[in-house]
Amino acid sequence: MKPRVAFFDFASCEGCQLQIANLEEAVIDVAKLVDIVSFREVMKEHSNDYDIAVVEGSIMRPMDEVRLKEIRKNAKILVALGACACIGCVQRMLNQWPISESKQVVYGDADPKDVENNPYFENFPTKALDEIVTVDAYIPGCPINRDEFCNVLVALVQGKKPPIPDYPVCVECKKKENVCLFELGKVCMGPVARAGCGAVCPSHGSECEACRGFVDHPEEQAHTEVLKKYGIDLEGIVQRKTMFTHRYVEKKGGESSEH
Repeated sequence: MKPRVAFFDFASCEGCQLQIANLEEAVIDVAKLVDIVSFREVMKEHSNDYDIAVVEGSIMRPMDEVRLKEIRKNAKILVALGACACIGCVQRMLNQWPISESKQVVYGDADPKDVENNPYFENFPTKALDEIVTVDAYIPGCPINRDEFCNVLVALVQGKKPPIPDYPVCVECKKKENVCLFELGKVCMGPVARAGCGAVCPSHGSECEACRGFVDHPEEQAHTEVLKKYGIDLEGIVQRKTMFTHRYVEKKGGESSEH
């Protein structure tokens, strides 16, 4: 009997699930491996009987935390899908400010205590999935790499550890013989960002924003030296380059809204 897979989503744009929906011919290979029993993007059917839960999105409300724990309880394997699920992504930048201030900016004079009529008021600082439940496998990126999704799924079905790269994007740039963006006067997170994307952004002249998060042991000092070499303001890079990686700022004692 093939493993049963269910997809779930929380705070996200659902772009990572859309990547899976757009697998095209590879869908046939996926269908040979597993039975998809829930996938709101492509089917109406839903089942709570599944082996593998693939979860997109970050957690921002108490009701989401309860739901995630229930998903974890039902699943033999839980996969964090995309940057929102893995590290909190863009919405984690909200953690720089007190929740009360953010609600005032977004909702104005509406009563933030009226959660009965406005359930979305009842939220807390953004969290990645593994800050609440155990995560068995990660598929990083914004959006994810479709080939990587297939590779991870195959590994899980075979009982193997999914192959997620733990080297920086610079390695992929070197393999592609790209001109270093620092040489072009741009700021790049490639020296510390997790590879696996094929250096898609630098290959097209765009700065790496580390949407896949950082490698497990980033050479931060080396990155700092590169920034100094090219005369880049160190304070400025924190402001410019934490769109996806504010989780790491919090770990280092940066500003957080948990107050």
